[in-house]
Amino acid sequence: MVTRVFLLDDHEIVREGVRRLIETDEDLVVVGEAATAAEALEAIGEVRPDVAVLDVRLPDGDGVDVCREIRSRHPEVACLILTSFADDDALARAVMAGASGYVLKQIHGNELVASVRSVASGRTLIDSATTRRVLEELRRSHAEQDGADRLTPREREILELIAAGKTNRQIGAELFLAEKTVKNYVSNLLAKLGMGRRSEAAAYAARLAERRAQSARNELG
Repeated sequence: MVTRVFLLDDHEIVREGVRRLIETDEDLVVVGEAATAAEALEAIGEVRPDVAVLDVRLPDGDGVDVCREIRSRHPEVACLILTSFADDDALARAVMAGASGYVLKQIHGNELVASVRSVASGRTLIDSATTRRVLEELRRSHAEQDGADRLTPREREILELIAAGKTNRQIGAELFLAEKTVKNYVSNLLAKLGMGRRSEAAAYAARLAERRAQSARNELG
């Protein structure tokens, strides 16, 4: 039985290399290729592959978003994310998008072919421990974001200054507030976040800042 494969990568030379690797085996055939997310979503409905090998970074979008669309429109198609970068955020999104595998382009050719075979047969290359860790992190991230949404603009401002290592007196001087007023703000924001110490709030603010920076990098990249 022949396994039908679709390739999505904006670099023609990468697609050519992957095609050659895959088609060295008689039971694997590349039935379509695309360089952009839009091309892929249009073509996949026509060629009906068994496996879609998707790059993450595309000129008009993101391979993980393409995976989500494929799984929604064509749930019979298994998606294998193939990327140059080990990115926890992309891995987390791939899990949520329904990808069957997430592999780096640095893997050997025979390993890539084996990965295509695995996901075609219904197996997953994202182990249960990784999936569990990703889902736990997502739950924590959503809980933290919900906490941040409950803060007032002034409380968010003070939280950022806490993360910068400022004392209540220094925060008061910077924001033209009495030290006692700052202390009340700090108590309120800690209560909203379910925290007991300002060191916890500082670490929390640092995580939020890193997530915002990562999201900005993903949009640019």
